[in-house]
Amino acid sequence: MVATEPFVGRPVLRKEDPELITGEAQYVDNWTMPGMVWMALVRPPYVHATIDAIETAEAAAMPGVVGVFTAADLELGALPFVWPITEDIKVPVRYPLTGDKIRFAGDAVAVVVAERREQAIDAAELVSITATELPAVTDIEKAAADGAPLLHDELGTNVTVHWVHGGAGDQSVFETAPVIVTERYVQPRLIPNAIEPRGCLAYGVPAMNEWTLVSATQIPHIVKVTLSGVIGSEKNLRVIAPDVGGGFGSKLNVYAEEALALALAKRLGRPVKWIEERSENYVATTHGRGVLHDVTLAADEQGKLIGMKFVELADMGAYYQLLTPGIPELGGWVYMGPYDPQSYWYEFRGVVTNATPTDAYRGAGRPEATYVIERAMDVLARKVGKDPAEVRRINLHAPFLEATPFICGLSVDSGNFEPLLDKALELVGYEQLRKEQAARRDAGDVRQLGIGVTTYIEMCGLAPSNILGALRYAAGGWDGATIECLPSGEVILKTGTSPHGQGHDTAWSQIVADGLGVDPDKVTVLHGDTQVSPLGMDTYGSRSVSVGGVAILFAMEKIKEKARTIAAHELEVSEDDLAWADGAYRVSGAPDKARTIPEIAVSAWHAHALPDGVEPHLNATAVYDPKNFTWPAGAHVCVVEVDTETGAADIIQYIAVDDCGTVINPMIVEGQVHGGVAQGIAEALYEEAIYDEVGNLTTSSMSQYLIPSAVEIPHMTTDNSQETPSSTNPLGVKGIGEAGTIASPPTVINAVVDALSHLGVTEVGKPASPERVWRAIQEATTGSPGVSGGLGGATPAQQEGGTA
Repeated sequence: MVATEPFVGRPVLRKEDPELITGEAQYVDNWTMPGMVWMALVRPPYVHATIDAIETAEAAAMPGVVGVFTAADLELGALPFVWPITEDIKVPVRYPLTGDKIRFAGDAVAVVVAERREQAIDAAELVSITATELPAVTDIEKAAADGAPLLHDELGTNVTVHWVHGGAGDQSVFETAPVIVTERYVQPRLIPNAIEPRGCLAYGVPAMNEWTLVSATQIPHIVKVTLSGVIGSEKNLRVIAPDVGGGFGSKLNVYAEEALALALAKRLGRPVKWIEERSENYVATTHGRGVLHDVTLAADEQGKLIGMKFVELADMGAYYQLLTPGIPELGGWVYMGPYDPQSYWYEFRGVVTNATPTDAYRGAGRPEATYVIERAMDVLARKVGKDPAEVRRINLHAPFLEATPFICGLSVDSGNFEPLLDKALELVGYEQLRKEQAARRDAGDVRQLGIGVTTYIEMCGLAPSNILGALRYAAGGWDGATIECLPSGEVILKTGTSPHGQGHDTAWSQIVADGLGVDPDKVTVLHGDTQVSPLGMDTYGSRSVSVGGVAILFAMEKIKEKARTIAAHELEVSEDDLAWADGAYRVSGAPDKARTIPEIAVSAWHAHALPDGVEPHLNATAVYDPKNFTWPAGAHVCVVEVDTETGAADIIQYIAVDDCGTVINPMIVEGQVHGGVAQGIAEALYEEAIYDEVGNLTTSSMSQYLIPSAVEIPHMTTDNSQETPSSTNPLGVKGIGEAGTIASPPTVINAVVDALSHLGVTEVGKPASPERVWRAIQEATTGSPGVSGGLGGATPAQQEGGTA
């Protein structure tokens, strides 16, 4: 008997990749059906207007047009909203088509159905809308002020929600502490740009009232529940999420187009398809961030935190999407970071504006919180005259391996924060960098060196159903898995998680391979289809492995319990005489007498000699509801060179040290960190949604909204060697998908400010474009922001004549 090396922990190549890189993946746009028609939405060129009339006759007469429909024609119910976070929340009801008032540029007033896509698009341009324009407001402070134009007259205000999570500790410290830091941080809106825009196809069997929705969604199970009313029966609706080309939260939603496709398929008795244009994506798919924070830190003269206070104004957009007001609340639990203050206060007000609705965007509230506390920690360090890494070190929570209450009011599963900081500083060569920085400053070098540090903690694994219920969230936090062991020796796993790039096929196969003693290539993972895998709560919030993965573990335990009974019967020993070792049940003292799971699966299949009371077939289902959230942590360091003559900031080193508990596949973890950091760098240096004075989105395409290319993304050094297992799930896993996006924006901005702090620069907003940095330098050194010379927000590649 030779011991086998576990598959969990190995960098196994991704099973998903061959079909992706050979062009054999199946996205929504690859689907076609006989008799299929296309739909296009009519989005008028208004930001805020009362609809007076909609003329559809000319569009209806166009070649190929099957029909033109308004809200009055379809009479659909409101779109789902599942997180009324307070009892007194004001909910702006939204319908798939608006019939009374246009409230943002993406609001649709009609839908055109035609035989071909181009016919539908052409006809949609001929729908005529007569409207009375109203004043628009996209600035959240102006929208919250008395006298602002009202978006929803029936609500009587634009301030729709006020959530307070505070009062922990002595609140007087914010007035009496020896050191007080007060800062304001603005985090602009971000526009998700998945490589695959949204799309859906609805079809059915009208005679049976059975309908299927194929959608580029992260949440097929939630879509099934929330849109079942469109066809009148949940049991008659099937939702399929095929290959999905990126989500990042933008596909964590139930959209108007999905409801319309279903309703029109039922009405017309034909398959109806819609694929989003990139220009639609910018105005009609949810945005992220869009928040303003006023921050107060209280500390002693050494920089030891006493209290933290955060007051946030959050832009909801024109309506709520599925989770909108809950996104700031998610951040409310992590503003304390990995630190240990004595007092804590957080509150936010949600404000509706004439802009695209906001909702989850990679990290969902946690990046906003981490940005604020980590920027303020650097300010505190400067105020007490200490190195920013040292101020973090003296404030880090002591290590713990069991669930420990934090000042936020939740228990953190485990943590060991200081070694993460030490490792990051070691990898970057921190002391030597500080010496080089001093030398450049002394020499008056044009290119100044900046070093940014972040230590973070995040709350993942959206999680215990009872806690989510207490937070007024409509759904639960459980997930399910079904395992079937076939007589061929192969294993089928049906998971309730719905991946869109996370590598579930590979990681889940590794877990099953270790648990059942089979090769990962013998495991087939099925997901994203509510008929194939009906039990699930889908993928978001870094929950998949810590909830769905643990459900797999419990399903395997059920399989093994039954297999143990069969093995004992066949080997003619007591079950107590069997031990699981090296992929088989072995007889204690005679390990060569054994039965593997594939062998037992054959016995369970033919059922010729099963023990009394044992059912044929080796299969099991488990549903897991976690006991707690999971809490990954880490330390990131960024090194930049800032050209003081142009304001251009170049990242020359990036270090990411992350602790996500037990690592299933280090290669997948590294890839998730790379992608997350890239998104965070984009947030820090390039991306910003900008509205003009009358509410038009001026960054409405990739020519105005900057997305970095591979040229702008630096080489990254990652380290995931520290594994502090979660104390609240048996796999010890925590999650990693959002870590890079949570940690990197403050790390990069801290580095840019650090490069210029000796010149008197104390603040550079996001994104730190060359113009914004150059103006900060001019204001600090001359007292005037000056003129930038036309650099604008161009990326380094664009400034040099290239493209990004």
